[in-house]
Amino acid sequence: MTHTVEKIGGTSMSRVHELRDTLFIGDREGSDLYGRVFVVSAFGGITNLLLEHKKTGDAGVYAQFANADNDRGWHEALDRVAKAMIAAHEDVLDHPADVERATEWVHTRIEDARNALTDLQRLCNYGHFRLAEHLLQVRELLSGLGESHSAFVTAMLLQRAGVNARLVDLSGWRDEGDITLDDRITGAMSRVDPASEMPIVTGYAQCAEGLMREFDRGYSEVTFSKLAALTGASEAIIHKEFHLSSADPNLVGQDNVRKLGRTNYDVADQLSNMGMEAIHPKAAKTLRQAEVPLRVTNAFEPHDPGTLIDDQPADQPGVEIVTGLDVIALEVFEQDMVGVKGYDSAILDVLKRHDVRIVSKVSNANTITHYVDSSLKVMKRVEKDIAEIYPSAEIRSRKLAMASVIGRDLSTLSVLQRGLCAVADAGHSCIGAAQGARNVDVQFVMERDDLAACIKALHDAFVQPDDKAQNDSQNKTLKAAA
Repeated sequence: MTHTVEKIGGTSMSRVHELRDTLFIGDREGSDLYGRVFVVSAFGGITNLLLEHKKTGDAGVYAQFANADNDRGWHEALDRVAKAMIAAHEDVLDHPADVERATEWVHTRIEDARNALTDLQRLCNYGHFRLAEHLLQVRELLSGLGESHSAFVTAMLLQRAGVNARLVDLSGWRDEGDITLDDRITGAMSRVDPASEMPIVTGYAQCAEGLMREFDRGYSEVTFSKLAALTGASEAIIHKEFHLSSADPNLVGQDNVRKLGRTNYDVADQLSNMGMEAIHPKAAKTLRQAEVPLRVTNAFEPHDPGTLIDDQPADQPGVEIVTGLDVIALEVFEQDMVGVKGYDSAILDVLKRHDVRIVSKVSNANTITHYVDSSLKVMKRVEKDIAEIYPSAEIRSRKLAMASVIGRDLSTLSVLQRGLCAVADAGHSCIGAAQGARNVDVQFVMERDDLAACIKALHDAFVQPDDKAQNDSQNKTLKAAA
């Protein structure tokens, strides 16, 4: 039989008891329940407590442990994780026996982790051992706790509802040996029959490669994509709390957005570049190379087919989505740059050294400007390093914003010209704009305070009401195909 591999994000996982009655079971009975493999993230907020807050940077267990002057901080942080985990499963489990079992699981795993970190801390008191050399393993160990907990709870929840759910824990907790990601997944799945079981798989997988070394907190999508590719899934599905839409409804109005319905991996890559990931680029690459189509759905609308992402071009030119993000413009002006090679590579080396993500770049005879996703604090260090290489250069960082109009095929639409006019008609102006020859995105640079208004103006200009009617028709076609 064919099967799907489906991923549920952390925010949705916090409502897993609702998903039990809709997404997991719904109107399915018997064998119709199966043929689906679910990859789960940690419950909402748990990974922030285990590592550090993704948005605010507030220290979790890992950050406290890595920078510990004493034991108190990380021990207290670990206690907060235990309380949050227990509160999370108490919210979704109905049966007292299940709550008791999940709470016992939390206490056992938390104390195991505490003992492991304490032993490591003691070991690193000796001069032959350096804590810094083990921090990546610590980060991975802590991350795996969140997904192991949510998968354990979800499997229990579904078993209580009569589903033959099976926990597949890839976290490697107390496993011997260090195996590759492929072997970790294939070994665990070799004992599973998706035709008669519903596997609940942890989003974190312990492996020799070390998922967090390259992907950090994007590891669950890497596990998800590898699982889909290695098991020959007919489709990979990501369940979010919202549809993949033409813009943020909070900016342009709920009644004005339209669901994409269908797009391709090229557009998904552009969205990632703008900080709006439909899927991690490396995970998308895995699915694309394995020829596994991706579907993004609203977890709480299980009968809606969502948006299909594959490798097919558009039938006709059209704008699909308008999005934006805050950026910093790093401008390096050097009068003697013209005709001289090497300036750009030296700047790129500095940006790479400081782990600065580049969104876009423009240059002329004597100026190179990188639009980056970073902070002014980091950019001050970047400026200092560049100034040491080019002491006569004028270097400055400026807080700006970038809006992007994206589609599989923007040819013949005059997006650059019409977009500039739309922004001007809304009473704003662009500092810069750029369009690549491939006609998949056009970028507009403006002051940060103007971003929201410019996104709305661009969306109004390119997403027409008749597109919505076309989208409704497309939905019917996709539902029939599904």
